[in-house]
Order: sequence, then structure tokens, then C-alpha cells
Amino acid sequence: MDDAGGLFEVPGAQPDSSPVFESGAHSPLAARMRPRTLDEIVGQEHLLGPGKPLRRLIEGSGEASVILYGPPGTGKTTIASLISSATGHRFVGLSALNSGVKEVRAVIDAARRDLIHGRRTVLFIDEVHRFSKTQQDALLAAVENRTVLLVAATTENPSFSVVAPLLSRSLILHLQALEPADIKKVLLRAIEDNRGLGGRVTIDDDALEQLVQLAGGDARRSLTYLEAVAEGLPDGAAITTEVITSNIDRAVVRYDRDGDQHYDITSAFIKSIRGSDVDATLHYLARMIDAGEDPRFIARRLIVHAAEDIGMADPQALQVATAAAQAAQLIGMPEARIPLAEAAIYLATAPKSNSVIAAIDSAIADVRHGKTPPVPPHLRDGHYEGAKKLGNAVGYVYPHDDPRGVVTQQYIPDGLDDAVYYQPTDHGAEKRVADYIGRLRRIVRGKR
Repeated sequence: MDDAGGLFEVPGAQPDSSPVFESGAHSPLAARMRPRTLDEIVGQEHLLGPGKPLRRLIEGSGEASVILYGPPGTGKTTIASLISSATGHRFVGLSALNSGVKEVRAVIDAARRDLIHGRRTVLFIDEVHRFSKTQQDALLAAVENRTVLLVAATTENPSFSVVAPLLSRSLILHLQALEPADIKKVLLRAIEDNRGLGGRVTIDDDALEQLVQLAGGDARRSLTYLEAVAEGLPDGAAITTEVITSNIDRAVVRYDRDGDQHYDITSAFIKSIRGSDVDATLHYLARMIDAGEDPRFIARRLIVHAAEDIGMADPQALQVATAAAQAAQLIGMPEARIPLAEAAIYLATAPKSNSVIAAIDSAIADVRHGKTPPVPPHLRDGHYEGAKKLGNAVGYVYPHDDPRGVVTQQYIPDGLDDAVYYQPTDHGAEKRVADYIGRLRRIVRGKR
């Protein structure tokens, strides 16, 4: 191996054999338990099914460069390791934190020389979103010509952090945060496997659930916590919730994502927003975040209650909540806590009105009770031959022809002439609507 290429190998790399990463007896538990085969990977079933591009790569038959996008601890580095092992190619790892254009070009030059002798290079770039545009552009020709098989990893949405030409030359594979059952499997394997703790300790069911909650879908974090807890225990000891609490410098929030605490805290969060108690809102938000609740779930609740509890009293609330959901998706945790908190504060302090949900539910109730008369003929579609003979669209008055922009005309079906579904409050911006909606109804329905 030439000097230029060797400078950038992942420490302990063995390009022609497995494992690619160091996993000796003194390595961290997470490194020792890194999956060595496809079968040892937990989660990501949506990417690892038969015939899927990622499975083909890991099995050594794929040719496409990939960008692995997902939260920490979901297997991005492990997958890169397995791709290299399966293909038998030379493996070179770069981190965007300490590599520049010079290092990238040196690796590509070495890969080009190796390719002459029939040896390809798998180039793994961790945190590729931190590469500048110039650094990413330096990869383009090598990726397009398949001088290197690029496997890039990022925790940020590549659509916003990776240059378009590199995106078009790569498969984008979205890894999901691991499910609780996946984390549990990782922990139990580490306790029992000789690469891990070798069965020298056991773990109580409650303690296992506690570690799963603390992990927040991050397998590496779960193993780090397990190692910290187990290293001070004698052989044969049991890991309990008390042992975890005394060894991990973090308060454990009682929050079962599928049980009563999940629903109770979510309910309290919603009711605190509705009740305009901003401090209680932040308290329950903090409990959800600290317990590892899916930020997408929190964002969905904010969007729903922006419409349900604030509605037309401050229509901008829905925009704020939607923007927070998009931001959380783009940046991920832990930074996502900031836009989620901003939206929660906005919603809690905004004027409140439930007139929107009351209006739509009232209209739906009428429909479900059979109040569905025919559409008035003049409102029906007239864009087809023979429509006028049926009376469709005949007599329709175009509101924009009136200087006021509104005309007297029947819109609601016969039999619902007196229906009033939307009844605005006088809270916030809705007061302005309340001041003129009555006049609108009188003009439209001819009741001046």
C-alpha cells in the first residue's frame, strides 16, 4: 500500500479481510459488538429486503455509490464496514471533521493506481454534510467513473447538505431510528455474546426497559450505557434500575412509549397548550424529549393543536408548527428540541379558539346524518358537451364581476339554507372575521 493511501485508512483497517474496524478486547463495547455479518444487523428491514440495493451492496454484488442518511447509532458505519468486507475491496475512511480537498484527492489518486491492478476502493466518508461544496465536487469524477465506491454517511437531510451532482450519482438510503425491540435485541446480545459481556452479568426486565428508553433509538448509546453500568459489577451480579440510576449521570424519566405514561404526559402537554400555561407546556415537552420520544410524534401533536385549539384566532400558529416539524426532520435530535420548544411556546401563548374544529365536525355530522341534497344546478360542472341542456352551470354569477367581490347566490344545497357551521370567537385575529362574517352571510344568502 502506498503512503498516500495509508494515511487515511481507518485505524486497524484490514482491506482484504473482516472485520474492517478494530474490535479487540480493550475496545469499547459498541466497537466489539459491531455486526460482522448481514444477519447481525438489527432494524432497517425496509432497506435490507431481498434484492434491495443495500442488501446487494453488503452481499458484494452492488455497484452504486450510496449516501446513508439517518440518526446516530442506526448502523451507517457498520454498513460501510460490511460493504467493504463483502467486496474484498480496499477500505479507506475519511472524516469530514479533519479531511480536506487535499486528502480527498490523495485517496482518489491512490484508488486510481490500485484500479489499474484490478483492485477497487471503498471510500467511506463520515459526516459528509460537513464537507464544503469544493470538497464534495472533488469526489464527482471518481464516483461517476467508479474509481471509488463511495459510501457516505450523514445525520442531516442530504437534499439540503449534499451538492446536487453528487446526489444524482448516488443512491440515497434513509435509515430509521431503531425500534425499542431492536435496541433490546442489541443489549441482550451484548450481555450474552463472548465479544461483549459474555454472560458475566444479568439484567432485570425493568432495567432492560430503562436502558432501551435511555437509548432513544441509538444502538451505540445503548451499548455505551450498558458498558458503564456493567463494568463496576462483580461476576454474576444483576443490573437493576437502581444500578443504572447510580451509574449514569442522567435522571431517568418514567415514560413508557406504549403505556399510560406516554398517554398521560402527552395529554398533559396538549391540555397545557390549550390552557395557555407555557411553563407546564415546556415541562411536559422536556419530559417527552428526555425520555426519547420520537420528535416527529411531538411535531404532529403541535400541528394538530395549532389548528384545533388556536385555529383562526392566530392562523400563523399552524405555519409555525409546520415549520417546526420540517426543521425537526431536517436537523434531527438533539437540536430539534429548539424549534419544537419555539413552536410549543408560540402555541401556548397564542389566543385560543376551537371554532375551526367545531365547524368542520358540525358539517361532518350533518353529512353523516344524510343531509346531502343535490348540488345546485348552477354550481355544477359545465365543461362538457351537453351540460347546458341539463341546466348545469346555467345562471352562475361570477363574484369577481361585482365590485364588492361577493354576490347574492345560492351555494349551499336546498334544505340547508339556514346552516351555520363556523361561528368565530372574538379572540385574537378571529375577532376581525367575526366582525364581517355576518355581513357576508347576509349578502350571499340575500338576507340584507
